Amino acid sequence: MSKTALVVGSSGIAGGAVAAELTARGWSVLGLARRPVAQDGVTPVVADLQDPSGAAAALAQTRPDAVFFTTWSRQANEAENIRVNAAMVRAVLDAVRPAASVRHVALVTGLKHYLGPFEAYGKGVLPQTPFREEQARLDIDNFYYAQEDEVFAAAQADGFAWSVHRPHTIIGRAVGNAMNMGTTLAAYASLCRETGRPFRFPGSEAQWNGLTDMTSATQLARHLVWAATTPAAANQAFNVVNGDVFRWKWMWGRIADWFGLTPAPFDGTITPLETQMAEDGEVWRRLAARENLVEPNLDRLASPWHTDADLGRPIEVVTDMGKSRRLGFLDYQPTDDAFFALFEQLRAERLIP
Repeated sequence: MSKTALVVGSSGIAGGAVAAELTARGWSVLGLARRPVAQDGVTPVVADLQDPSGAAAALAQTRPDAVFFTTWSRQANEAENIRVNAAMVRAVLDAVRPAASVRHVALVTGLKHYLGPFEAYGKGVLPQTPFREEQARLDIDNFYYAQEDEVFAAAQADGFAWSVHRPHTIIGRAVGNAMNMGTTLAAYASLCRETGRPFRFPGSEAQWNGLTDMTSATQLARHLVWAATTPAAANQAFNVVNGDVFRWKWMWGRIADWFGLTPAPFDGTITPLETQMAEDGEVWRRLAARENLVEPNLDRLASPWHTDADLGRPIEVVTDMGKSRRLGFLDYQPTDDAFFALFEQLRAERLIP
């Protein structure tokens, strides 16, 4: 018998990938977003989760077996992040409660669980790497913790199982996404090739030389569905990364080669993309017009501030996947292949030249 999934944030990087994975596995998929995008096999549900009554009306006739939270809303400060994002989770769980159909709720958060929110990112006393799920919460306000607490409270009241998924930076396809390193780097490389500017690593020496890892959207999607369908994974929090580790001093050259560029030597100076790309909007519009690209607005493709936050970190960041491996999740995704697959998709869809 087909199961029904509600994917909250289906137009984003993680949501789009998990909707595709569920569809491929025969699930009926409801894709909730403020502005849903067309996706094969996905029934759109239009709702603004900051309007609880509207969300309740939009979800009134649904009977999902599983709910996948893959979205958040960035606010001016962490106090507002907590208020708004906890309320969004609560709005969905309140809306689906009357049907009493939900058996599993999956929540996607991330490594800011260990590193702290943007206001205090990578500062203070941090747990040692590799990050492991049993490490305690930081003694600081964090909207991820507030989202988790909403899920935990509803699970206790309503009797469903839950899972929390903590990816590192996600590589995947989405337009208009607030955190999108893969497409940001693709746009930056395209602009460097267009203008003749050096393809310069924007981040810190610690990131250039240290080990790191990432999470492809397809790997995350497989992990979400695995946890939702594996009894031993119920009521657990998991890290989820691709399974390989790399140094940016190696990956930067791999990305440069894909775009036919020679990477600029790294001298240890941080040169943020937010500064490098600040005046590139008009350059991109001209490039898009000449190459017949479908998105002339660079702000819809690139999120330099987020890429700068990741690549500018002063510490090495690697993530332990042992907990998932012990329970049977053995999937592996080479990170350079994930970048290349994304770049090929962006080019095929005329999002980059």
